[in-house]
Amino acid sequence: MGDADQEPVKVEAQALRARPLRWFDFTMAAFVTVLLLSNVLGAGKVAVIQLPVVGEWPFGAGILFFPLAYVLGDVLTEVYGYARARRCIWAGIAAMLFMAFMATVVVALPPARDWGGQAAYERVFGQVPRIVFASITAFWAGEFANSFIMAKMKLWTRGRHLWSRTIGSTVVGQGIDSALFYPLAFLGAPGWTPQLVLTVMFTQWVLKVAWEVLLTPVTYAVIGFLKRREGVDVFDERTDFTPFRASV
Repeated sequence: MGDADQEPVKVEAQALRARPLRWFDFTMAAFVTVLLLSNVLGAGKVAVIQLPVVGEWPFGAGILFFPLAYVLGDVLTEVYGYARARRCIWAGIAAMLFMAFMATVVVALPPARDWGGQAAYERVFGQVPRIVFASITAFWAGEFANSFIMAKMKLWTRGRHLWSRTIGSTVVGQGIDSALFYPLAFLGAPGWTPQLVLTVMFTQWVLKVAWEVLLTPVTYAVIGFLKRREGVDVFDERTDFTPFRASV
């Protein structure tokens, strides 16, 4: 164990207000970065994998990014408590709103006469406002459900069986997220039939939960590292679980 490591001490979430947290800002920055990447790079493309029995299985490319946001959400709730996870969720929403606004402005700017990339640019970034609206709605509901269940299950299990909390909260949170996001973002969009929306929605939910299961060892390692470095193990015993606050 390094010199900076401390044995985690069980504390209530309110006790963190007077305690310096060395890694919280980095974790929040990683959380917001993953959210923005998932909306810009991954959300608008449908890729396909070839499975031995099923055949072609379409999936949204956002699967490469967005599940990591839920993993980081689990880390934030487990290490820093629901209130600080809530703060990060609102920071992510503010970042996505700003990105959507700037995408609208940049797409609307008149292109130079000798620049031939406007059509491609509009195709990629012109749909960002709708995707971000759907993403914010789905993410708000899904991530708060994920964080709430994670915090409550920690109390129910008295801090044991971390895997049950990370996977159980993801099953519910990602289910809500996928059920809201894909119809809001793509139903009626060019190339997106209702059948394709349903297929990708179900596929994404299954793959996101599978991602959570596969990343469980990584989640354990990150949570263990942060708890040792911060020296605390937070329990939300008297936490106000309303989502409508950005403060801790």
